[in-house]
Amino acid sequence: MNRALILASAGLLTLASLNCLNPFAPGLDETASAGICPELSTVEGVFCTFQNSYTFRDTTLYGSLIAGDFAFIYRDYDNGVDVTWGRDQDLRSTYGLFQNVQALILTWNNIISEFGSRDTSHSISIVRSFNLTVTFNPSNIERVDGYANLQLYRDEIGMPWKIIRWRDESNF
Repeated sequence: MNRALILASAGLLTLASLNCLNPFAPGLDETASAGICPELSTVEGVFCTFQNSYTFRDTTLYGSLIAGDFAFIYRDYDNGVDVTWGRDQDLRSTYGLFQNVQALILTWNNIISEFGSRDTSHSISIVRSFNLTVTFNPSNIERVDGYANLQLYRDEIGMPWKIIRWRDESNF
């Protein structure tokens, strides 16, 4: 082999290893914020994380929002009763949903009502409209519209909010 070609190749390899620059895997932007959503100590952070947990079908992310004494309430229209379940059953149900769909698109809309202070309260109640598109497969897509009536709680001001009660007021 040509000695000049070998030296040139070795020089390029040495230069490439010193720079460690891969245009297909750029470095992290150190000036960017640490996360996509605001912190869970903000109400906006709770709604953003909730939305991301559905988008990415991530039960760990979803579980970070749910308090230990959580209650989910929905109306069983067939039997004319409200049904309530706790954190464990909600996480199992959410896991089943996330595993059995191809895509979830959750869109939070207007806040209809809000009781409590985001800055000074340990508890706040928010009713917010939403749209949820559930894609089981390309020929089976369900759309759900409604309101999430959420009660958020935190132990201390500045600590993360947790959802302690969610009353689903949707059309499904």
